[in-house]
Amino acid sequence: HQANLIWESLFIQRSPISEATRGVLTTLQALGLQSEIDNRDLDAIRIFYDGFREEGLEGVEKFVGEVYRIAGVKYACMTNIPFDSNEAQHWRPMKKEYPETFKSALRVDPLLAGDRKTVENALRASGYSTSLEDARKYLHDWCDTMKPEYLMASTPHDFSLPPSEGGGTLSGVAKKGVNESSLQSPFAFADLTGNDCNDCEATDNLPSIINENSDFLTEVLMPVCEERDLPLALKIGAHRSVNPALLSAGDGLVAFADTNSLARLCGRFPKVRFLATFLSRNNQQEACVLSSKFRNLHIYGCWWFCNNPSIIKEITQMRVEMLGTAFTAQHSDARVVDQLIYKWSHSRAVIAKVLVTEYEKAIASGWRPTRKEIRRDVGRLFGGSFSEFMTKSLK
Repeated sequence: HQANLIWESLFIQRSPISEATRGVLTTLQALGLQSEIDNRDLDAIRIFYDGFREEGLEGVEKFVGEVYRIAGVKYACMTNIPFDSNEAQHWRPMKKEYPETFKSALRVDPLLAGDRKTVENALRASGYSTSLEDARKYLHDWCDTMKPEYLMASTPHDFSLPPSEGGGTLSGVAKKGVNESSLQSPFAFADLTGNDCNDCEATDNLPSIINENSDFLTEVLMPVCEERDLPLALKIGAHRSVNPALLSAGDGLVAFADTNSLARLCGRFPKVRFLATFLSRNNQQEACVLSSKFRNLHIYGCWWFCNNPSIIKEITQMRVEMLGTAFTAQHSDARVVDQLIYKWSHSRAVIAKVLVTEYEKAIASGWRPTRKEIRRDVGRLFGGSFSEFMTKSLK
């Protein structure tokens, strides 16, 4: 019923000229459903999708393969939450096998926030003592299980690093504190906190104001990142529940997020790699400046409300002018797999036009780029710079 209502309202009663509705059309057209679009035939579109669903797991893999082929994607990173029992059951006691086209990223919002209650509950539920050593062991254990590409957290609009605050210390544990056996239960965080983290909205509502003085940050999260050489990816600037009546659809953005917090993180932990993207267009210039000042920071993508052609153009042009090719132009940011098709198709078209303009400027200044050099540059913007960032020495 909901899908029928959306189709009727956004595709029949008015033209689908917004970026979101055009994305649906781009996806359907790429999947060979032009006649269904011409006929405005939602039932026929459903029959197409049902054909894959009826084949079970084989149909799922076939559909994913086709989407990847069309989108030109090698693999996608999933944000996986060990704090949610519904997710954790697919990892422990025995991890389910999944193809190499999917990689994991481990969510760490409670540790970044210094959320003592959630962490203590998790440790006790897992049979560990409430110690920093056990918190590190828990995180190490989940890294062993998930083998993540990076650790990840979303921060809210009031993302900040307080200059002095003592929150986050575990009960009865001094700043040096440690112990060793409390992070092993797969359902630890979820069972006692009641957080449902099956999707990004739910996990993004976890407490996530960064607490610089929290022991969880300084003695758990950062040491594990450094020991394993795992980057911490931050998505900064969402304003949760602007309209609570819309539930998870009621989120907005803040006009200006505090970039000083990111600068202090990079400066305080120079051997930890940070990946960052900001939700507000107003933070993009500051982000570029920070990226040019900290070798352990890599800027990526046009996230969420910035993932519109006009804003992608503006942000990409600014980044090229300020950073050259030392950034990642875009990331998928897809909630369902077939979104990969339109998000990459639309983004490539915009980024290509930006690059044409920038190469024309270089030519006017006397530089004649070769086809090989242009291919190299494009490769850097779509993954090469990220790979270089991940392998360069920070010692």
